[in-house]
Amino acid sequence: MKTMPPIRALFAAAILLALFALVTRTAPARAPAQAETTASAPARTITDETGRRMSIPATVRRIVSLAPDVTETVYALGAGDRLVGDTNYCDTPPEAKLKPHVGNPQSPSLEAVIALHPDLVLASTSINAAETADSLLKLGVPVYTSDPHTILGMLDSAARLGDLIGAKAQGEALKQNLRARLDVLQVRLGDRPLAHVLFLVWFAPPQSIGSNTFIADALRFAGAESVIVSDENWPKPSFEEILRVQPDYIILTTDHEGGATDIADLRSRKDWQSLEAVRLGRVITVSDSFDRPSPGLIDAIEQLARQLHPEAFVAEAHQ
Repeated sequence: MKTMPPIRALFAAAILLALFALVTRTAPARAPAQAETTASAPARTITDETGRRMSIPATVRRIVSLAPDVTETVYALGAGDRLVGDTNYCDTPPEAKLKPHVGNPQSPSLEAVIALHPDLVLASTSINAAETADSLLKLGVPVYTSDPHTILGMLDSAARLGDLIGAKAQGEALKQNLRARLDVLQVRLGDRPLAHVLFLVWFAPPQSIGSNTFIADALRFAGAESVIVSDENWPKPSFEEILRVQPDYIILTTDHEGGATDIADLRSRKDWQSLEAVRLGRVITVSDSFDRPSPGLIDAIEQLARQLHPEAFVAEAHQ
């Protein structure tokens, strides 16, 4: 076999080195080390507040919310940029209305949810049907459902959600801030007697709240208690029963048939005029935040406390 002359061999080696340098410069850059670590990080196995177990990615980047209260909490945790979809009812904060919608909370489009490629779907027993979470889980989509029945439970749920999506510090700070406001409110109300109220979800026919709902607990923090005692979440007391208990106040939320329209309609009915609360003008409206176990509920509790116990806030008004 003939050997290549030394000069030609050196020339060939130089060409190979130049080609190697060119390929090295034009090759696509490798992903950052952090991205490699995230991709290889193991999934987490979690249990939601209803007892469902599932696996979720170590890092949650894409979130779909199926409930207005959860959407509000995600924004309160500073994670609104990771919310890639929510429902037609999600309107707090206003930015939530600009997100792609997957339908209404009771029957969202599963196809629309899947098309958004969520790392995690968030739901709430306050408004979502259990069948929705079950169906998505069967399709391999993790759904974490919160199930708050008390105000303090709601705060714990918000902190737990923060930890779940990688916002643990924000979740703890949110919980402590809201709890501090409740503590101040309780000191202000002191030992004042609770106002006996009828909280109406609807009034034709009457529908109220059960004793074990977060709304009933919210009333207690506002210095009130429901005159309807029931283990049902949404009892339908007869008018005769309402007439018998004679509430001090009747409470309506602003989103039910228009608030002011509700009051005028209620006062125009002869049967309701037999209630002392109606005759004395003790029919008040509260923010629709009262219907949602979310951070805005603390604002609504404070507002209701001022309406029911104005004397407790006299000093504040003169500051």
